[in-house]
Amino acid sequence: MAVQSEPVRAKSPGAGVGADAPKGVRPSAGPGLLSRSTPYLLLLPAVVATLALLCWPLVETVILSFQNLNKRQLILHQTEWNGFKNYTDQLTSSEFWHTTGRSVAFTALNVALIMVFGTLVGLLLDRLGKRMRLALQIALMLAWAMPFVAQTTVFTWLFDSRYGVVNWFLDKLGWHSMAAYNWYSSQLSTFFVIMLLLVWGSIPFVAFNMYAALTTIPKELYEAARLDGAGSYKVFTSVIFPTLKPFFLGTTFLEVIWIFKCFTQVYAINAGGPQRLTETLPVYAFIEGMGNQHYGVGAAIAVLTILMLSVLMSYYFRIIIKQEDEL
Repeated sequence: MAVQSEPVRAKSPGAGVGADAPKGVRPSAGPGLLSRSTPYLLLLPAVVATLALLCWPLVETVILSFQNLNKRQLILHQTEWNGFKNYTDQLTSSEFWHTTGRSVAFTALNVALIMVFGTLVGLLLDRLGKRMRLALQIALMLAWAMPFVAQTTVFTWLFDSRYGVVNWFLDKLGWHSMAAYNWYSSQLSTFFVIMLLLVWGSIPFVAFNMYAALTTIPKELYEAARLDGAGSYKVFTSVIFPTLKPFFLGTTFLEVIWIFKCFTQVYAINAGGPQRLTETLPVYAFIEGMGNQHYGVGAAIAVLTILMLSVLMSYYFRIIIKQEDEL
């Protein structure tokens, strides 16, 4: 006896997951509007704070840079627009370019010293035992956590010409001519104190990051390099540096930004002296703007400084994108 099969019904084009739902019940249409907008709502406070604290002052600085705003205009509440005059005056000023070259050289030397010594301290942290590592980490943390003004005050006392510990120590070692030496009387000696302060305060950041990055390298790579007869230098150049290249690139870039825009330590040590020979671009902008009360000129110098940092950022992002494409 043949069994008659039921005819197969063709599904409609709209049939799918919700086709078998009970009558009177609507199938789910996906996440609701509130769930889709939740990430943006969570980001909204950070975006508002960024716009209020960063973008708005930047816009005001750009607007001010196109004005001739001195003490007279400020008292009379006058707004005098002078177009690009503030920019052209600075771009054709030898003082501006001398300060720019000084800032670039100052930044390059500081960043090189910070990266070298920070890397060495990070390698030392990786080799020390638990107790010595903890003691060194505490010392680095205290140096890193000290406020900039407090750091500068301590270094000012250390290098004081009459009561400084540095002069006293050098005198005890036999350099009697250093007993009353004024470290802030020349450009090179003032820059030496500033650079020592910046390197001392920046080493902990590089050292902690270096130590954390070293923990991500598999031990097998070290063992393979040792079996091949590699010494400490060869291990660093063939294992550590290639593996941690993104770390070195990112940390160097951050240090370039921080040192290039450094203001507090440079100004607090000797206010750009002697004879304005230790001014960097941020100090130069402050002295021209607030000190000499040429507010429009100071704003123009600040904008030019930001543009220089933007060029560095674009170069950095280009390298990062190139590395990601190679992976």
